[in-house]
Amino acid sequence: METIFSSIVQRDPQEKEFHQAVQEVMQSVRPVLDRNPEFRRQAVMERITEPERVIMFRVPWNDDQGQVHVNRGFRVEMNSAIGPYKGGLRFHPSVTLSIIKFLAFEQVFKNSLTTLSMGGGKGGSDFNPKGRSDGEVMRFCQNFMAELQRHIGSNTDIPAGDIGVGSREIGYLFGMYKKLRNEFTGVLTGKSLDWGGSLIRPESTGYGMVYFAAEMLAIREQTLEGRTCLVSGSGNVAQFAVEKILELGGRVVTLSDSSGYVFDEEGLDRDKLAYVMHLKNIRRGRIREYAGKYPRAVYVEVDPELDHNPLWAHHADCAFPCATQNEINEKDAQNLVNSGVSLVCEGANMPSTPGAVKVFLDNRILYGPGKAANAGGVAVSGLEMAQNSMRLHWPREEVDQRLQQIMKRIHRTCLNSAAEYGLEGNYLAGANIAGFVKVVNAMLDQGLV
Repeated sequence: METIFSSIVQRDPQEKEFHQAVQEVMQSVRPVLDRNPEFRRQAVMERITEPERVIMFRVPWNDDQGQVHVNRGFRVEMNSAIGPYKGGLRFHPSVTLSIIKFLAFEQVFKNSLTTLSMGGGKGGSDFNPKGRSDGEVMRFCQNFMAELQRHIGSNTDIPAGDIGVGSREIGYLFGMYKKLRNEFTGVLTGKSLDWGGSLIRPESTGYGMVYFAAEMLAIREQTLEGRTCLVSGSGNVAQFAVEKILELGGRVVTLSDSSGYVFDEEGLDRDKLAYVMHLKNIRRGRIREYAGKYPRAVYVEVDPELDHNPLWAHHADCAFPCATQNEINEKDAQNLVNSGVSLVCEGANMPSTPGAVKVFLDNRILYGPGKAANAGGVAVSGLEMAQNSMRLHWPREEVDQRLQQIMKRIHRTCLNSAAEYGLEGNYLAGANIAGFVKVVNAMLDQGLV
């Protein structure tokens, strides 16, 4: 395993995030390879860590003043052993090939856990939609899709949204795809309800994470009722996580964005959440404005050079990181333990560093890794694909019920897979093992391709 990992690092030394994701899975699945020598002989680890296809392209576009800009576009089609590639598009200045490869690699196992027939992929661009006009975003999306459309399709690769890609961007992307291909198909998920979208899709990642957390707590005969929760982020995942936590009786005291966070000791209620949704989704404002609206709340600007984030030092029972990768480091994790947190459930992809994860596991924290806990988003994307294929539109209650059942199955699968290898209660190992075994068995069934 060390030799394989060293080879991956040597081949692409700059891809730190991808290396981190691969190393985490390798550590978890070592007992699987030991028990199944055929997996080693068939070089499944080398095969599953190498993308089936990597697409990079330029995206020229002009702003409202006529100035031409050039961004990079990416699509990593990681693995199609159990279905067509499925995964979001991220528009953010931090996007690199390493980020997209790590997200695509995680997506393979996440999609496998949903029990739906979806392979793993991811894409995006270093374009920043923040502060851009609708016209500028539209022109960028149209030029991005002008190239991407060559490589996707409803039975090949079905992108969705991610950071920086919401319903506005999905609409512009889909419109250009439809024009160029002269067909109306379910090639994108996260669409608006009027033209093929699914109810519960915007809510699904946040809702699904909270459903997963509730299942974890139930193992210890506990619930979210009355529990104080720290939530990072203030985008789609965080907003609907807060909504579901409130519905289940929990109390949320923090939200954040890239500049800092707000701490509201009184806790958010539905009116405060409605204000946040309007602030972030309509006005596209900053979370600091929350403290102006509600003076009893405190806004804390976070210095990016600081070796910890003070958001994670507040006393609480549960933590839900919903912002971005590696937002919780080892010191943050120790602060969470010292502050009384007994559950950490991830809404973002890989928000905890390896050191932080070790702290959680060493202190017997209920730790729900993102590839399991935030799989509700892609699960409902899969349900949207099913509805598109059948030309049906399921009611909200049916989609929500299906989401709950999927999250229950993922939770049970993680526990059973961990127990099978003597790792009882280790959700990280269980998620990696379950996802890995299913994909590898499908790869071996299909031959050396």
